[in-house]
Amino acid sequence: MAVHREITGDMTLSFPMGIIKVFTSNPSPAVLTFRLKNTSRLEQVLPNQQLLHSDASQSDSNSKDFWPPSRTPPPRTTTWDILKYQVHSSGIQSTPLNLAVYWKCAAGTTDLCLDYRFNPEPMSGPGSLANVQILVPVDGGVTSMQALPNGIWNAEQKKFLWKLSDISDKSDNEGAGSLRAKFELSSGPSTPATLAVQFMNEGSTLSGVDMELQGPGYRLSLTKKRFATGRYMADC
Repeated sequence: MAVHREITGDMTLSFPMGIIKVFTSNPSPAVLTFRLKNTSRLEQVLPNQQLLHSDASQSDSNSKDFWPPSRTPPPRTTTWDILKYQVHSSGIQSTPLNLAVYWKCAAGTTDLCLDYRFNPEPMSGPGSLANVQILVPVDGGVTSMQALPNGIWNAEQKKFLWKLSDISDKSDNEGAGSLRAKFELSSGPSTPATLAVQFMNEGSTLSGVDMELQGPGYRLSLTKKRFATGRYMADC
């Protein structure tokens, strides 16, 4: 079994509505400079070059400063998409939900087992994985099925969906469990397929990156952290 572990993220700055007037009415507003901390875990940092500048000669490998280029006009919107980044993958320990998939495919039946375990190690703070969904394509002409826990079979799309409660280290078995399904087939055997997994978390990140403002003139009033799956796949 393999889980694809490319972890990417983005960072957004949102301003209160009143700051637009401050920027547009002041010909020389204070320079908005901020520092990314804990950047040693990142493979790439890709700032929005229309909004941000960074000096490549900065010596601290664990932080990086950014500021708008002098020619950047004042913001006309309250939200800036300022940068994207990619996190170093450290194998199974870099993913918050570890998965193992087992298929047993015969001419008349397909048996599927999915073992999962919550892994808090890559998360920057405690929390849970919410809205967990696992989508399984099954071919071979499914005529009937049984699953534990129950799920939803979509005959038109030939896909089976599990929806799970929140998973955390406070769940049963510290966030570990198994999902099982048996499919009866009319034209088997099935072909083992890639599972698509979705979940999200509010209040934590997987990168460990944090941000602070530098210099006078501005203050950080609210920080929101979250992560969600984009392409989180598991296959044999």
